Amino acid sequence: MLNEKIQKALNDQINAEMYASYLYLSMATYFESKNLSGFARWMAAQAGEENGHAMRIYKFVTERGGRVTLQKIDAPPSDWASPLAVFEDAYAHERKVTGMIDKLVEMAAAEKDHATSVMLQWFINEQVEEESTADDIVQKLKMVGESANGLFMLDHALGKRGQ
Repeated sequence: MLNEKIQKALNDQINAEMYASYLYLSMATYFESKNLSGFARWMAAQAGEENGHAMRIYKFVTERGGRVTLQKIDAPPSDWASPLAVFEDAYAHERKVTGMIDKLVEMAAAEKDHATSVMLQWFINEQVEEESTADDIVQKLKMVGESANGLFMLDHALGKRGQ
């Protein structure tokens, strides 16, 4: 059984993961508006992945006899200055989520909630991958700079996600 403190924190994390899904979906619509369908596809896939993260926590809470309480999801930004700015925001957001997961891990340890600690290990590993992937794309966009050819090549490569 989850204690109330852990249950509330996990409900907050579900909200954060749903916000992340909204954020990446908003980023996908930005890329669609710029005719960068590969970037849009990548972001839409990322939105689905974030939704999956929320559902992973949802399932855990219910399996532990807790109650999921859905909260208001804030509207994400809808416009950026450039593809690089989008991915810099994505990277910053992933770093923020990593910090949130770290706090949950600390809380679970303090509360001696071993089951939650074990569940959160998956998220720790996932966040290493999420940050690395976002930073990799940021670095590639910086290399591409103002090159339209480079941007289109990267768009093509990112469009292969999920194929």
